[in-house]
Amino acid sequence: EVQLVESGGGLVQPGGSLRLSCVASGFVFDDYVMSWLRDTPQKGLEWVSEITWNGGHTWYKESVKGRFTISRDNAKNTVYLEMTNLKVEDTAVYYCAADDPRITGGYEFWGQGTQVAVSS
Repeated sequence: EVQLVESGGGLVQPGGSLRLSCVASGFVFDDYVMSWLRDTPQKGLEWVSEITWNGGHTWYKESVKGRFTISRDNAKNTVYLEMTNLKVEDTAVYYCAADDPRITGGYEFWGQGTQVAVSS
């Protein structure tokens, strides 16, 4: 059974930090580009960050550049999102998703999400 299980969310004050983790199982993890996305009532679903199969290249939404860092550990089938200097507008449900770049149609697998709330 394919699973992506996010963890690490919670309530933090502005300026605080969180590290999100997403543990994958049921598929060949290093065949996939991994992404983090987030969902808010204000903006809906937004792409946040992406990392290639071996971690050789990363991309970020402009508003999180310099604050968020994506990484992966293929030996652990895990992708991470380190978030620092969190802002109220970062509040969202964060999802990890897997994309085989050789298969069209978007992401193949999604996690269930983890809530990040940034509030004073």
